[in-house]
Order: sequence, then C-alpha cells, then structure tokens
Amino acid sequence: MLGSKLVRGHFHLMLSALLLFGPVLSLWVPKYSIFANSNNYLYRKFLKSTWGWTCIFSGSFILLLSISARHPRSLLLRHLSRIVVVGLLLCVCQRLLTLLEDASGTCYEPLKGSSVQLLLHEDCTKLSCLRANMVWRGYEVSQDVLIVCLCCLLLVEEMSAFGPYLAQTKMSPGAPLRLIFLLCVVLLSLWMFLLLCLLAHFPKFPAQHLGGALGYLGWRGLYQGWYRLKPSWGCPALPGDGLSTTTDLHKQPQ
Repeated sequence: MLGSKLVRGHFHLMLSALLLFGPVLSLWVPKYSIFANSNNYLYRKFLKSTWGWTCIFSGSFILLLSISARHPRSLLLRHLSRIVVVGLLLCVCQRLLTLLEDASGTCYEPLKGSSVQLLLHEDCTKLSCLRANMVWRGYEVSQDVLIVCLCCLLLVEEMSAFGPYLAQTKMSPGAPLRLIFLLCVVLLSLWMFLLLCLLAHFPKFPAQHLGGALGYLGWRGLYQGWYRLKPSWGCPALPGDGLSTTTDLHKQPQ
C-alpha cells in the first residue's frame, strides 16, 4: 500500500492534518509520560540523526531497486542524486534558520532572587545561550519538525516506485529489496510517531507549523517541481523513471 501512487498523492494531506491538530493532543496526554522527557532515548538516538537514518535507508532502497530493474549506471546516479539534493537543501535551510534566529533573538539571564527581572546578554547566539542555562527569546522555526516532515515525504516518494515495479515485472523481488522496503516502512512509522510526540508533548506555535510548512515547500519544489523537468535541465529522475523500459527488456524472449 505504501508503495502505491495513491498514498504518494495524498500523504501530504495526512501530514498537514497531523501538524494542524497534533498540538491539540497536549490537552490529554499525561505530563509525566516517558515521551514528555526531552532526554528520552528515542529523541536522543533518532531525532537528532533523522536525516542520517533517512539517507541510509532511502539510498539503499534506490540502489537495490535500480539494480533489480537493471538500470544503466547513468540513470542510477540520477536517482541517487535526489538524496544529495535534499541533503544540500536541508543544510542550507538549517544554516539560514540558525542565522535568522541568532539575528532576531535576545538572550536573558534571570537575576538571583527574582523570577521577573532579567539581565540582557548581547552578542550571544541561541546555542551558547541555552547551553549556559539562560533564556532565549526571539523568532523561531522548528528545525526538528522541518527535517522530520521532509524525511517523511521523501520516504513516501521513494517507496512509491516499489508498487509499479512489482506490477510491471513478473520476477519476484529479491529478499534484500523486500527487507529494505520493510525497513523504510518501519522508519517512516517511527518518524510519524516522533512527530506526533513532538506536537503533543512539546507544542510550539507557530514554530512547528512554520517548520512543517518549510518541509512541505521543499518537497513541493523538488518532487512536484524540479524533478519533473526533462533531463536536459540537469534534474534528477523521478522515483520510478526507467522502470517501463527495463521491465520490458525482462519480458523479451531470450
């Protein structure tokens, strides 16, 4: 089901609904749940390395699918280049958002013996301010939500090529390809669960919604825009490109 075009065409709507209504769950979730702890093992192990896990699993799936479909090396490199482009986009977005937050925010230190008055610290970045256990106030866009949303959309797009591949070829996919597809499904489920935990236990309006919106715009601009252009524009191939020709070669009598 996840490898079908139906899920590919409507997944962004489900993700948008989750972003809009997920924070409402904060009214009912227990405040002392294990997932309400920001130092939870899942947050420390996976949330800070979301892109790394996504890159490894999606890149492995693209590689095995291209080998199974007997894509030429040039087409394989075009498929893999999609992951490189998304990685570069995330790096640029994170850098720009960090600069924006540092430029628009201010660091405060609570005065001893007072819970109201604050002492201003100038020329201080957000990271150094928080590391010093001080208070940072300013505009913010949730980079965690941005990365998780974009990774979820990327996984769904890449896995959507598996359904057409199964439909067009009479050959059974090898065990490695089936295994990596299942691992991608598990990873997608984990990212959705972590996103729901962030929205329910740590709601931040509008920072999380802005992060989700940027993730959506990144997916829209790449998978629904640039990747659909002709190869002459230097764009990577869409997921599933080249399957019809390679599977036809498999069906030809030897």
